[in-house]
Amino acid sequence: MHIDILTLFPEMMEGTLENSILKRAKNKEQFDYSFVNFRDYSTNKHEKVDDYPYGGGAGMVLTAQPIFDAVEAVKEESNAKPRVILMCPQGETYTQQKAEELAEEEHLIIICGHYEGYDERIREHVVTDEISIGDYVLTGGEIGALAVIDSVVRLIPEVLGNEASAVEDSFSTGLLEHPHYTRPADFRGMKVPDVLLEGNHAKIDEWRKKESLRRTWKRRPDLLKKTQLSEADQQLLEIVMKEEED
Repeated sequence: MHIDILTLFPEMMEGTLENSILKRAKNKEQFDYSFVNFRDYSTNKHEKVDDYPYGGGAGMVLTAQPIFDAVEAVKEESNAKPRVILMCPQGETYTQQKAEELAEEEHLIIICGHYEGYDERIREHVVTDEISIGDYVLTGGEIGALAVIDSVVRLIPEVLGNEASAVEDSFSTGLLEHPHYTRPADFRGMKVPDVLLEGNHAKIDEWRKKESLRRTWKRRPDLLKKTQLSEADQQLLEIVMKEEED
């Protein structure tokens, strides 16, 4: 996968992209990225990329020309048909399912805005997806873009090393992930559940599913309304609900 990041402030993102799992994935050529400063494509003699909004109002709006030209230049060099993502608080709320969808792509172009907003023609004629990481507004799209990149790259095969890690993540199954424990088995009197120490993998799997259902029911019951539970899972959930009522 190749990711082109259109941003006025690449230095905001370099530290994250050049560390930890993302850096290892890049070094192993599992993905790569390029920064595209769309100011370089401005035809304005002062290299301006924003202007006052028609009709008045607060703030400045990113102009269409630099972003159109930057995206077109990147597409000309692509061997695939890229998805063009606009980071925007008006976009669809980002989910694990969206990350899994984007992880199937060969080429992503992510546009990071600043200022008050975008010229509407960018939305209408350039982008394929508009993404918001939550119902709040940031000073720019770079933080949101990093969240998207991190969540997508970790789903690329072999990036995490253990393929089960991504499959069992919270939200990938429609439920929140079960609790985890590690050594020591007894820390300050707080003990690991016995079932995890007995080596019976069938019982461990059942416990994990049950605790995943419990955590989802208690913390995010809205997810259960969207998830198709098997008959066995529904029975486990009923046991959980009864236990919590007692």
